[in-house]
Amino acid sequence: MSDPTLHSITQSPDDFAVQIADSVESFIVATTEVAKGDEPDSAVPFLLLEISQLLLAGGRLGAHEDIVPDERYETDTGPEPDVDDLRERFAAMLDPVDVFSEVFDPYEPRKAPVPARISDNLADIVADLRHGLAHYRAGRTSEALWWWQFSYFSNWGPTASATLRALQSLVAHVRLDQPLAALDGLDTDEDLTEDDLAEEAGRVMIQEIAGPLGMKGL
Repeated sequence: MSDPTLHSITQSPDDFAVQIADSVESFIVATTEVAKGDEPDSAVPFLLLEISQLLLAGGRLGAHEDIVPDERYETDTGPEPDVDDLRERFAAMLDPVDVFSEVFDPYEPRKAPVPARISDNLADIVADLRHGLAHYRAGRTSEALWWWQFSYFSNWGPTASATLRALQSLVAHVRLDQPLAALDGLDTDEDLTEDDLAEEAGRVMIQEIAGPLGMKGL
């Protein structure tokens, strides 16, 4: 639900900034609720839906002409809200499959995949979105849109895209009744090559992870 104090009464619901801000706030609220763990059985499909909807807003920002803020220098938004609790909650919730293999730039030839974490990605996305939302709530609409567009290209967009791919893969493995190649015990701090990933990845059957991740009977 949108914060009733989020928008000026003079702004139209059809306004681009209002729609982007609503999408951003909706994602933050929904993701924070999922992290509480009250409904773990629906966590993965719900995250898949929320990331998909957020990327629609990101696509609109990406297709929009370059947004220029009113001020030459970015206004300080104050202390950044801590996302460590969110990160830790998702890490515990997604423990069996938190780590996945990611290629940062598909246009870089022979780029080896690296391990990443869904929990880290979700926390990073929320941090980026909250930063822009602080500008928006302070009435700096152009600065908020500029930040969301800039960080869509530079960080939260690629991060959300990679996370969506990982979540979609999880659901697809369960729906298609296929074994899932998991990164068993890999650490994202390690500098691993593609051969390392292939050698160290363990095999985890769907029946061992579908229940804890709430994907039985999807």
